Amino acid sequence: MKPAPFTLTFDGRPVTAVPGQSVAAALWGAGILAWRTTRHGGAPRGAFCGIGTCYDCLATVNGRPNQRACLLPARPGDTVTTQEGTGHDR
Repeated sequence: MKPAPFTLTFDGRPVTAVPGQSVAAALWGAGILAWRTTRHGGAPRGAFCGIGTCYDCLATVNGRPNQRACLLPARPGDTVTTQEGTGHDR
């Protein structure tokens, strides 16, 4: 039996995910390739290594900045927002 999909949001936009997917995988599946900007210069970043080593995939999830989206399991109702800089700049 195929697991039932669920919804999370990215910057207010609904994103479909399935149990077992990471937040990064759900965003990739929705065509979203960047969910963070760098501290210096504001360059877009998303997943790079996919195994939690490089920290390029940091995102703000449920109000908590600096979450490694490639390692964090997606959960129904998660709210993911683009992280600007360190995530503490706002």
